[in-house]
Amino acid sequence: MIKLLVGLGNPGPEYEATRHNAGFWWIDEVARKLGANLVPERAYFGLVARVNRPDGPIWLLEPMTFMNLSGKSVAALARFFKILPNEVLVVHDELDLVPGQMKLKLGGSHAGHNGLRDIHAQLGTADYWRLRLGIGHPGVKAEVVNYVLKKPSPEHREAIEKAIDQSLTALDLILAGDMEKAMMKVHAKPPRPKPPKPEPKPDAPAPETST
Repeated sequence: MIKLLVGLGNPGPEYEATRHNAGFWWIDEVARKLGANLVPERAYFGLVARVNRPDGPIWLLEPMTFMNLSGKSVAALARFFKILPNEVLVVHDELDLVPGQMKLKLGGSHAGHNGLRDIHAQLGTADYWRLRLGIGHPGVKAEVVNYVLKKPSPEHREAIEKAIDQSLTALDLILAGDMEKAMMKVHAKPPRPKPPKPEPKPDAPAPETST
């Protein structure tokens, strides 16, 4: 089962609505759904909420260390509560997926994401779960830093929020550790809209008859 849910982002109002904070947006929605209240915890360098469930407590975490030191916060909480890496889910923005797409996976490289890079280093392993929320790519590598620290367009923000809503339909499965079923829900494509019914052709006029 998953015992620690982590959303990645940068603290401060100037970053709140930027693409790099998609992980924070996800945790905020989970907190609302579970009726949890995130509060500052200096020992864990972040905003933390504990949710008591029948099968044990789970923790929500938003590191306040800035993105590049996310692992400092994650490792501090995980070690104190003896949470194993494969009991951790990290939610983060993903350049290689378009807004509205997402992917749930275990392990893998950090692919240049500085938040994941530090979590790898601090946990000493890559074997934790990730939920990658697509934010799209600016198309030019040199533009990436500016891109992730800017607000998405209204259309892209809406697409990301819809993906977050879809992922939350799998929250109970994720928390229970039923990741195979959770993946099916997370990766499910929305149903295609039904094609419009063809309009009935108007009745042909009756042929004229001569008397």
